[in-house]
This record gives sequence, C-alpha cells and structure tokens, in this order.
Amino acid sequence: MGTTGNRKDVIAIVVVFFLAVILEYLEAFSLIEDEMLSYRQILRTHYADPELTSPSEDILIVFTDEAFYEEYDKYPLRRVDLSTVIVRLKEMGAAVIGVDMLLDFNSAYGEDPTLEDALRVAGNVLLVSQAEFKGNEFVGINTAIPRFDELTEPGYSNISPNSAISESIVRLHVYPEIGDQEGWPFAIKAVSMFVGAEPELAGDTLIIGDIEVGLDQFSEIYLDYPMLPAGRDGTARLHEVVGMSVSDILFAEDEEELEDLAYLVDGKIVLIGEVAEVAHDEFETPVGNVFGVSIIATTISTILRGGPLQSASIWLEILVILILMGAFIATRSMQEPLKRNLVSLGVLIVYVAGTVLVYVYGGLILSLSYALLASVITIVVINARFYLNEMGQKALIRDAFGQYLSPKVVADLVKDPEKLSLGGEEREMTAYFSDIAKFSTFSEALTPTQLVNVLNDYLTEMCNIIIGLEGTVDKFEGDLIMAFWGAPTIQQDHAKLACFASIDMSKALVPLREKWVGQGRPSISVRMGLNSGPMVVGNMGSAQRMNYTIMGDSVNLASRLEGANKAYASGTMISEATYNACQADVDVRELDTIRVVGRTDPVKVYQLLERKNQTSGNIADLATRFESALSVYKDGNYKDAMAGFAACLEIVADDGPSLTLMERCETYISEPPPSDWDGIFTLQDKG
Repeated sequence: MGTTGNRKDVIAIVVVFFLAVILEYLEAFSLIEDEMLSYRQILRTHYADPELTSPSEDILIVFTDEAFYEEYDKYPLRRVDLSTVIVRLKEMGAAVIGVDMLLDFNSAYGEDPTLEDALRVAGNVLLVSQAEFKGNEFVGINTAIPRFDELTEPGYSNISPNSAISESIVRLHVYPEIGDQEGWPFAIKAVSMFVGAEPELAGDTLIIGDIEVGLDQFSEIYLDYPMLPAGRDGTARLHEVVGMSVSDILFAEDEEELEDLAYLVDGKIVLIGEVAEVAHDEFETPVGNVFGVSIIATTISTILRGGPLQSASIWLEILVILILMGAFIATRSMQEPLKRNLVSLGVLIVYVAGTVLVYVYGGLILSLSYALLASVITIVVINARFYLNEMGQKALIRDAFGQYLSPKVVADLVKDPEKLSLGGEEREMTAYFSDIAKFSTFSEALTPTQLVNVLNDYLTEMCNIIIGLEGTVDKFEGDLIMAFWGAPTIQQDHAKLACFASIDMSKALVPLREKWVGQGRPSISVRMGLNSGPMVVGNMGSAQRMNYTIMGDSVNLASRLEGANKAYASGTMISEATYNACQADVDVRELDTIRVVGRTDPVKVYQLLERKNQTSGNIADLATRFESALSVYKDGNYKDAMAGFAACLEIVADDGPSLTLMERCETYISEPPPSDWDGIFTLQDKG
C-alpha cells in the first residue's frame, strides 16, 4: 500500500473521475444523460409539488385532430377558416394567439387577403417561423410571407433532440448568436407578448420582465413536463387537459355559444396547432410521445414558472464528484471483498438516490451518467488491484515453498524407489493444518517483497519444528501449512509428536510476533487443527507429476478443525481421536461437541494447552474453572453456566472459548434449544 506501484489504482481512479468532469461539461454522452433525465422527470411528475407539475392555467391549446378533420371533410385547415378562428379567439379575450403553422407560401386559392385582415384585426398574433442552419452555423430565419409577417410577431421553432442518436426532447436551446435582431424562440416570444416585456440575455440568464430563467453552459432551458391524468387509452395528452378542438370555435352557431366558451380563452396564451397523426408533428419526450404544440406549451409553462429545473454549477458538480471519488478511494482499505463491494454499492445507491431526490423535489440537475460510469470503472479497478495483488503474493509464496519436502521423505524414497509409483496405502496417522488468521488483511499491509520475507521467517520456523519432531511437510498453499505424522516411516506415537510440534509452534510464534511488531510489521495469529485416524498416504497425481500426500475423511476433519478455531478463538483444536491417542502426554481443555461442515457425525474437540502437567498460572486456573462451567452448560443450566464462563473471563479477559460459550448461553436463555436437543453444536461455515 505504501509503494508507488500499489497506488497506481488511485492514479487511475483520479484520471477516470477527472475525465468524467471533462466529459460531463462537454456533454459527450448526451444520449445517456438525457435518458437518465427522462426517468427522473417521470418521478418528478408523480412526486414533486403539484403546483409545479400541474399543467399551466395560462395556456390553452386549440387543436385540429382526426375527429375535427372527419367533420371538416378536408385537409389541412383552410386559411379563411383559420382567419375565423383567430378573430373569434381575439373576441373571446385571448391575450396572445400563437399559430404553430408555418405560412411561408402564398395561397393558391386566394385566401391570403382574408387571413391578412384577420391578423390585422387581432393584432396579437404570433406566427411560427423556422431557424435555418448549415451544419452548426446559423444562416437565417424562414418567416411567413411578408403580408403576414408585417402584421404579426415571429418566433422561430427549433424543436429537436439534444443528441444525434436520441430523439427525446428534454430542453430548449436558445441561440445567443441569432440575437435580438433576428428573433427569439416561439415559446420565449409568446411569454414576451404575454407579459409585455422584451426578452434579453444577461450572461446565463434569460430575462423577460420580472421573469428570470437560468440557462446551462449550452444556453439551454430544461423543460419541466407536467403530470397528466389517466385518459381513455392510457395517460391523457396535454391538449386533452388544457385544450379545445378548433371545431368548438369554427362551428359555433352563434355568439352566445362563443361567450359560453370565453372563460376558457380569456387572458390566456392560446396556441393553435395540429395533433392529428397525419401532420407527423409528434416527438419523443421523457413522458412519452408528445405533439409539437404540446412541447411549445410545456416550454411556455416552464418559462412562466421561472425555469424550475436548474443545472448545477460546474463547481457543485466537481464537489460531488470529488466526494464520490474520495468515498471509493476509502474502500481500498477494506480487505474483505464482500464488505468492500457492499460499501461501494451503498455509495452508488446514495449517489443515485441523492441526484434523483434533488431533481424531483428541488429541480436541481446533477449529471448522473458520467459519474456513474466513472464509479463502475473505479469499482472494477479496485477489485482488479486486489485480485492481482493477491494472485501475485500467492504466486511468490508457491514459487518459494512449493517444492519444500521433509528430508525423511527423500531418504525413504531413495531406500525404496517403488514408492515413486502412483498409489498409496492406508495407515493410522495424524494430519495437521494451520492457517494465518485474516491473511488478506495481513498481506495487504505489506508489499509482496515484505510479505515473502515475513512468510520466509514464519514458514522456516514452523517447518523446522515440524521436521524436528519427525513430521512431513506436505504442502504450502499460500499461508496454509499441511503436514502429517505416521509416514513415510511408521510412527506409533504420531499423535503425541503432532501435538508437541503444535505446542512448540505456538510458543515459537511469540518471539516472531515481537520481532515483526518491532519492525513495524503486523502481528499475526495462527489457527491449527489436528486429527488422527485412518488415512491414505502415497504418491498421488499423474505419471508426469506426483505428490507424496495424504487423503481421506480423517484428513478433511483436520482441515475443518483448523477452521473451527475461528468460532471459538481457540488457537489449536484437536479431535477426541487425537486426544485419546496421547492423553497421557498433553494438557487440554474440552471445548465442545460439534458437527463440522460436510460431516454428519459429531466430534468432541479440545484446545491443546501444553505438554502433560506443564500448564501453570492463569491458564491452569482458567482450564479448571472452564471445565466446571462446561459441565453445568452440558446439564442445560445456562444461567449458571453463563456465570461460570464470566468467571473465566475474570481470569483471562479475552478468552475466546469462554466468550463464545457465554454468548451462546445468553442466546439459549432467551431462545431455549428444542427439548430433544442432543447438545451438539453445528457449525455453519468452514471457518
């Protein structure tokens, strides 16, 4: 962790998040970001303040749809009839009449004079025009024909998606380069006419009278689509909620009928537009497919409300990304992959939930896709770094110690070359397994070179003891040592030798710990497991590669007992079979009767303490007190047993078996085991 090489992942993380900031500012992935905006907008329409999400009461859509054209019996709407609609809307009190129909050609039926008169009479008509671009360069405005243009206000329409791939309309682009001389977007001009003030741009703010709308770095206004009720065929369309058909006005039989409808029109911005499928004026938006005139209405409503959706400043975006990056870098200190990845997932969930909440309830737009992508890459980088480090350390350990074998095995093979053949024989033996507790945490604190040096010291010391007591080192698997007694030469006292070696190894760890701690290296604890019984021993493998090893159920049990130490924090655990074979030679304390993972038969287990009659001091007192408490525990008197184990802790405060059984007694007091419980505790994992 302390070397430059081990911090390459931090450098990679910083680079990834730096790129995320740059790409976010440039909106390089507008397709993905707009899609994520769409999901947030849907949530906003359902859960934000209804005053912000309900359709504006200042807007009315007068539409032509299929039902109108069926009754009208022609397409499109004739200009003479459009004239009638405009005049009647004016008489009904419309504040602004916006016509979303491009009238850039002369009528072939002599209808233009009639429409010209209507526009003159109304005096408050806004006609849609079209901004034209060549590539990204503005070339001009295509307005209505001069006779109409002179009598109306123009407003260009630029309804188009922000992404070249996505078709979703999420914002209105204001072109500062077009300027006051050329005109304003249709929606902005409609608001301008409605409030009686000319628009102006002041930096990144659009000002229309008392209305101020913030723009993002691309001079865009985010559209706040309203919540719409359910209709006959799903969600209603906006024109079904704040609209009326042209037929209601055009086919009205008298003024009284128009007066009855005037309350819907009076003082409002009235938009005349197509909602018939034949017009092909439909666009994809965050709330589904929406007609062009409805998008204009939504844009007007957004502006009238002061632009409720505001893009976060680049400094806020950077701050959020720095916090996110710092949180992921902090997870590098977590050695357990499950814990680390759960925390990383939690950070992502908090980030996503936060961006959604501030959007839904506060209208603040924080970019999501860029930081999300950077976060996913970061999680992959961190996990890859842990994986490569672990594999590198294991490889160094295997290369250094993989061929280590007891000289007795070599001598035996020299005397009897037939043992090089495949196969084995069954013997009564003792198997030994040991493992460094929390090896991942231990190895993470060291560089690979330091780790090899520490393990060299540890494995050399342990193997010297094993070989000194006539054991055979079977193999190393990382920090794990597997050894056995009883082969290749027959040893009648294999259980005693294995226990003596385990006791001596535990003692040898004390000066090693002191040495490492003095060098600023981590202290370690080792779990050991021993079992005696019938095992198959011999050369196992292929004709090309063999390994002199042991196999069998008794071997597996020894491995399980090594892991079972974790449940009791007992250091060295031996089976009843091992204890029975050497009980005249060792001091132990009985721990429990357990079922290990993968076995149905129970086994009584003991903690190995010392050579016979050499246990003294607090440990001797602890063993005596523990034996008494365990007897009470076996009788099912958990309350007194709990007190007994508590007394053990007064002797040795951190005694693992006492802590374990006291906690179990507490559980059994509140949740007694079944009446037919056999007293055997079943372990749930291998340790």
